[in-house]
Amino acid sequence: MEEILYLGSAYLTGLIANRLSFPPLVGYLVAGYLLHYFNEGTLQSLTHIADIGIELLLFSVGLKLRLSSLLRREVLAVGGSHILIVTGVSGGLFFWLGEHVTGALILGVSLAFSSTVLAIKVLEDNGEISSLHGRDVLSILIFQDIVAIALLALADNKAPTPWALALLGIPLLRPIAHLLLSLTNASELRLLLGVCLALAGGLFAETVSVSPEIGALLTGVMMAAHEKSEDTAHKLWGLKELFLVAFFLQIGLSELPGKAEIISALELLLVLPLQGVLFFILFLMSGLRARTAFVSSIALMTYSEFALITTDAMVKAGFLSAEWKSIISLAVAGSLAIAAQLNRFSHRLFALCESTLAPLERKSRTPDHLPVTIGKAEWLVLGMGQTGVAAYLSLHQENKPVIGLDADPIVLKKVIGKGLRVVYGDAEDAELWRQLPLDRVKGIVLTMPDYNARYSTIELLRNTGYLGQIGTICFNANEKLALEKRGASFVIHPLYEAGSQLAKQLIS
Repeated sequence: MEEILYLGSAYLTGLIANRLSFPPLVGYLVAGYLLHYFNEGTLQSLTHIADIGIELLLFSVGLKLRLSSLLRREVLAVGGSHILIVTGVSGGLFFWLGEHVTGALILGVSLAFSSTVLAIKVLEDNGEISSLHGRDVLSILIFQDIVAIALLALADNKAPTPWALALLGIPLLRPIAHLLLSLTNASELRLLLGVCLALAGGLFAETVSVSPEIGALLTGVMMAAHEKSEDTAHKLWGLKELFLVAFFLQIGLSELPGKAEIISALELLLVLPLQGVLFFILFLMSGLRARTAFVSSIALMTYSEFALITTDAMVKAGFLSAEWKSIISLAVAGSLAIAAQLNRFSHRLFALCESTLAPLERKSRTPDHLPVTIGKAEWLVLGMGQTGVAAYLSLHQENKPVIGLDADPIVLKKVIGKGLRVVYGDAEDAELWRQLPLDRVKGIVLTMPDYNARYSTIELLRNTGYLGQIGTICFNANEKLALEKRGASFVIHPLYEAGSQLAKQLIS
């Protein structure tokens, strides 16, 4: 009965939050507060479930960990500088307010973290997870997660055993882990393997008196870089989210915030825009364009779920007073609610501020520089995935002068290696269409998988006065109608076309 009450409360409050365009996490925290208000006790199993959720979260981080992505200039310069500056300022302030020096510094570091869950969800919803700024944001988030794990190790406040060094040997077992993954074809078995290894790594770490989160991370690193590891991470994502519901409920159940805690949380929310400004300045200094810096900064302008985890650990270790759990939980929930709305309109917000922000760019050649010419090309293909490459090759075979554009640096490198003429270009960047000579372009093909990206690109093209042909794809009748109304010359459904071509080939 109690389990139904807890899960049902989390679902209903999460549903209400989601319908109001807020992250469900906000609803889970509210559910915890409501259950506490009505004197519902904490389930004995809740803490254990929450711990599993945290271990799966760290395991997922390990699966995505790539040393090469963390060693890029913008990641180290922006991520590292941001943590140092925020830690120095906020840590000094909290120490001045009377907190334990260790607790003050760790609280300061915790507030420098951004929400991994929200940022990834926003990037995925916008179809930007593989774009240049999407990859930068993801790498900075992983960099922050690694720092958070180091804090959790410090929070344990216990000396590791001499066997703790054996943890460093976990990633060396990668050949065995990869062999198991290669032998595991069923997706449900890959999910089971991931959960088993995450929990085994956590248990091993606990045995040698080290935070179990570190063991889970290292087993994730052991599994990384395999062709099936990305699919495993995708399968684990939903399961991890489910287990983390217990963690957020637990935060709300621990204590209701008083007036002083609410005021303190609001004060933290008021200074949150300063983090966004700091990120923006650091991105500009690293050489990115104003648009890339702005959109990336909005995605990172949150407080992180890790702040809840590290604060909880600090309170248990006696480095922070208990009221900080309520303060940080409210600040995190509020920041996610605000950021969810800002990220929905980040491109439009930049358009409003572009005249002010664009002159702040450095004049040197940037990683996200825009092409100023397309040579003699009369046809453009946006999005160089399988569909885009097929469209490019078809036009090329007809001796049509064509050029491809894509915002994913990995895709660019891969396609250029095949000998195709492709340049960097974000289809939703208004400046791209303002500076490209579109007067001689006869047609533009849009093959990006994200509907919103296709819709906004058509809108930008027509608003800049482009009168040529625009062809794109759709995946349902509503999309087709909306894209045609927006200005698409023709829209096709790839699956319908595949069926039609199959039938024609069979009867020909």
